[in-house]
Amino acid sequence: MYVKELWRYPVKSLGGERVEECLIGELGLSGDRLVLVHGSSGRIITSRTHPKLLALKSSLGEDGQPRINGIQWTAVEALDLIRAAAGPAATLLHWEGPERFDVLPLSVATDGALQHMRFDGRRLRPNIIIGGVEGLAERTWPGRNLKIGSLLIYAQRLRPRCVMTTWDPDTQEQDISVLKRIARELNGEMSLDCSVLTPSVVRVGDEVTLV
Repeated sequence: MYVKELWRYPVKSLGGERVEECLIGELGLSGDRLVLVHGSSGRIITSRTHPKLLALKSSLGEDGQPRINGIQWTAVEALDLIRAAAGPAATLLHWEGPERFDVLPLSVATDGALQHMRFDGRRLRPNIIIGGVEGLAERTWPGRNLKIGSLLIYAQRLRPRCVMTTWDPDTQEQDISVLKRIARELNGEMSLDCSVLTPSVVRVGDEVTLV
């Protein structure tokens, strides 16, 4: 098995960026989900309710600061893009605490399960896609560790999936059958919620071992 893809999402709920290598620490990939979209009530706005956010691309600039469609996230133009997608009361907040993650800071998917379900892996918004996995083998991994070079992660559980999987990452068109299939065929769970035991830099192509 090997690291097939690495993804981070500097602004939560926006499209992410594919990277070739990244430091993975206790709070996941460096630069992941550093900025959150807030509504007028102070609650976090996500693409579950505002799928147009998925059409915006988040990335890290050379200065390490998140960007939205290539624009510094603090710029008025960036906020205008967010408000067009999430409403006129939306604001952006920089936050580095663990609360910015829905569950655990690292999401791991496998090519075997994606091939079995036959849909775009971006629907799952993974941080790591592991290649060379046979079928639905990931379903036997909860409770075990994965070693990637010097990185050691713990697969805590299969991840219950939500309505976010139904939105096409390119068109934002909804296909509810995606979630229905996950519910029917996989008991509503797909990919893995993981915690980081030993941080390290990870690169695409690195060998992955189940331990």
